[in-house]
Amino acid sequence: MTARPLDGIRVVDMSSFVAGPTAGRVLAELGAEVIRVDPISGAVDGARWPVTDDGASLYWAGLNQAKKSVTVDLRSAAGRDFVTDLVAEAGILLENAAHARWLDNAVLTQRCPGLIHLHIEGHADGAPAVDYTVNAEVGLPLMTGPQGSDAPVNHVLPAWDLLTGLYAAVGLVTALRRREQTGEGAYLQLALGDVALSAVASMGWVAEADRCGTGRARQGNALFGSYGADFPTADGRAVMVVGLTTGQWRALVDVTGTADIFSAFERHRGLDLSVEADRYAARDAVTSILRPWFESRTLEQIETEFDGTRVLWSAYRTLAEVATDIRQTAGDAVVQEIDQPGIGAMLTSRSPLRWSGVYTDAAPAPTSGAHTREVAAAAGLDDSAIDALVDAGILGKPGTI
Repeated sequence: MTARPLDGIRVVDMSSFVAGPTAGRVLAELGAEVIRVDPISGAVDGARWPVTDDGASLYWAGLNQAKKSVTVDLRSAAGRDFVTDLVAEAGILLENAAHARWLDNAVLTQRCPGLIHLHIEGHADGAPAVDYTVNAEVGLPLMTGPQGSDAPVNHVLPAWDLLTGLYAAVGLVTALRRREQTGEGAYLQLALGDVALSAVASMGWVAEADRCGTGRARQGNALFGSYGADFPTADGRAVMVVGLTTGQWRALVDVTGTADIFSAFERHRGLDLSVEADRYAARDAVTSILRPWFESRTLEQIETEFDGTRVLWSAYRTLAEVATDIRQTAGDAVVQEIDQPGIGAMLTSRSPLRWSGVYTDAAPAPTSGAHTREVAAAAGLDDSAIDALVDAGILGKPGTI
């Protein structure tokens, strides 16, 4: 049986966009009952792109898998009371609501002294931020892109949002462990800007800039500090090749038949290319020596010659090619097809954690408000009380994503 270590844990998720929903999804994949609470009109990011031809959000469905959905009139006192009761009963709250006084930790802990409450924010001082603005602030767009370019280059992956979501999940599980040991709750604050700056500093990049007095220059697709480069192929494709270790470097030299050339080059330049720093220092010349080998071969030929060797490489692929490969490849993989309400057949991911070699199956995201009655009943409300709240517009009716 696949492990679900958080079975029996309930979490109220009042977050939107990438970071908070990622944290909630991770907890749900590990077995927690994660209850999304959204306005009756639907989640603020419930229609975010990418979407299907019918406008259903693939983004929202992906980030909210395996959760339950409750919709509430969050502007009304009765709706806020319902949510406060739900938070108190669950004992764990994840949110990124800015300036919502009724969700202040001091207010909520009066009702639930042992509450574990994690608040995600842009900056530690409360100023707003999103992944793209934080990425600009920490200097990465001016380190990214082709050599000689002055224009900033953003990457498309919301890396800081995803890392923040993972930090949030770890924080909540850690606080839960402490509560089990001591009975104490916790108020955790996690700023997107702090996560980004912490990550950049942890790799020595801030210290490097501090010592050098300037940021690192752009170097295209070259691997910093070691050897890695992209090469065009004879059939118009491209590959990325990395010689991170001595073994990988030697394998690349052997397969490409360039050992004699590099031996002469080492003698001429006084370098030892088995040393990572020397490979990096000579990267442009190394790439020039290797490029003709790749330019004279198709991708299929390169794949055949690299097969079974220690060469570390990969072809550049479009996401459409990735999806096609997933469809055509049978077997147990981290991506699988689910039947998503409102969308139909949908490729999505399982948790990448494998328990004793086994993935946990993915579960669909809920339709908006699908579990409102179920959650209200579990909170102690009888059918007549639930009907009254629905009729009054305090609780929503099941809808669509």
